[in-house]
Amino acid sequence: MALVLGGFANRSWAQEAEEQPAAAPQETTTEVAAEEQATDEEIDAVAEESTSFHQALKRKFIEGGADFMSIIALLLVIGLAICLERIIYLNLSDTDSDRLLRDIEDHLNRGDVEGAKNVARNTRGPIASIAYQGLMRIEQGDEIVERSITSYGGVQAGLLEKNLSWITLFIAMAPSFGFLGTVVGMVMAFDKIEKVGDISPTIVAGGMKVALITTIGGLIVALILQLFYNYILSKVESVLNKMEDASITLMDLVIKYNLKNGK
Repeated sequence: MALVLGGFANRSWAQEAEEQPAAAPQETTTEVAAEEQATDEEIDAVAEESTSFHQALKRKFIEGGADFMSIIALLLVIGLAICLERIIYLNLSDTDSDRLLRDIEDHLNRGDVEGAKNVARNTRGPIASIAYQGLMRIEQGDEIVERSITSYGGVQAGLLEKNLSWITLFIAMAPSFGFLGTVVGMVMAFDKIEKVGDISPTIVAGGMKVALITTIGGLIVALILQLFYNYILSKVESVLNKMEDASITLMDLVIKYNLKNGK
């Protein structure tokens, strides 16, 4: 009997030992599944939030009136395109003027005018173009060189400020179209009140909300374009200051060269 009871006890202990490790993977699997479910819920919530924002934006666009809101959106697209073109052009125009003038000075000190012209010709930017025009007339005297630099500097300044007037026009037009849409929306709201024959808060509030959406859109477009416009103006002023600085230095180099060669 003792032997039989001992055998049953050993079997029961073995079964408990086998069952206990098997419970751990089950609990782990349950935790992993819960974590995956929570992660999926978070992803779904983020996707739902982004989708709802997109849908809300589209709904506000439609509520504001497709005609006025489309014009405001078109002004934003064209204005941003012009701003991008100006930013790229100004960044390409902003070259290392000090290095350019050092190279020109080295060639002029050796009496190599053609080498100085090649340096200016192979360098991009308005400063190099002005330097090339001045070096082309270095044999004609200091006054001719100065006039050439001044005249061509004005041309390059005009190229730097090209299309800026269009950006200012769009900045002024976007809020104007917004206000126009608001006025039209208010007129339509009053027409509804006249047809219904009752000043209902629902009718008045709905009409005013739709009317004011165009104003919000126009102001947002104007603010965005104004930020880009101010940045472009700062770049234009920076390049113009470098042009004036380089023109004065170039004139000094030309005078020094002519004095050295007795011209």
